[in-house]
Amino acid sequence: MSQPGPEYDELEDYLAQLQTQRRLSAHTLAAYRRDLSAWQDHLRTQGVTTADRSTLEDFIAERRLQGVSTRSLQRQLSALRGYLRHLERHTGASYGALLAVRLRQPGRHLPLVPDVDQLGQLIDHLNGSDLLACRDRAMVELIYSSGLRLAELTHLQLADIDLAQSLLRVTGKGNKERILPIGSKAQDALLAWLRQRQSLPAASDHVFLGRHGRALSRRSVELRLRAIGRRHDLRLYPHLLRHAFASHLLESSGDLRAVQELLGHSQISTTQIYTHLDFQYLATIYDQAHPRAKARAQRAPDGEKT
Repeated sequence: MSQPGPEYDELEDYLAQLQTQRRLSAHTLAAYRRDLSAWQDHLRTQGVTTADRSTLEDFIAERRLQGVSTRSLQRQLSALRGYLRHLERHTGASYGALLAVRLRQPGRHLPLVPDVDQLGQLIDHLNGSDLLACRDRAMVELIYSSGLRLAELTHLQLADIDLAQSLLRVTGKGNKERILPIGSKAQDALLAWLRQRQSLPAASDHVFLGRHGRALSRRSVELRLRAIGRRHDLRLYPHLLRHAFASHLLESSGDLRAVQELLGHSQISTTQIYTHLDFQYLATIYDQAHPRAKARAQRAPDGEKT
């Protein structure tokens, strides 16, 4: 079997195909490049010219020793499998032994989401009137109000917001566009920020800017939220706010399909994992909604009506 490590031209051809056919973002393409380069580096370090299953297993062991998580390894192996299939189609080589290697699925760990009152109190304390405090509140309100991903927030542009209709347009994973409502409190915070934003020497049409008028980076948003959370003894980050949006909305509505659409999930199974309800709440909804549960709830154990 010939070496499956990505040659530069083959790798670039594969990445170009991902960009044009699957319309992956620059961020995702950069992750693919890093993952495949790690495999290439391993082959070079080991002096391997013919890679087999043991080569890949050694690579996995090496990555684990470097502290790479199972979830990250899953992503790297997925990138490698895609690349190897690309080579099979274009070179006629066979990489069946490598494609068969799998890791056990990692456990899905849901973050501990603050309840509605907790989060409401935290947001209500973000009442500073200076430029950055005003911007930070608008970011927190908007992520929680509309369930935005971090990339969706940082890419948001002025033309994407329709304040008259209380709607915003975002482009999510796979370049899929969706229209989301803006809650009244988020709209108030956004209006306050847009007024403050006018004082900046804006060199960008992005909604959220730094003090020098440049588009805010993902890292800057993460650091600002972390600082806010620290003041309230809470580990606060964008994904937690998105998760809280989904969880609180599902608890209030029970409409999993609507939450799926708002989050931009292509599969409802993703939403089922991403959101959670405690059992007591589900039991309450069941007793209220299911006709057989109603009949049961109306009768005491001895047969008499309650």
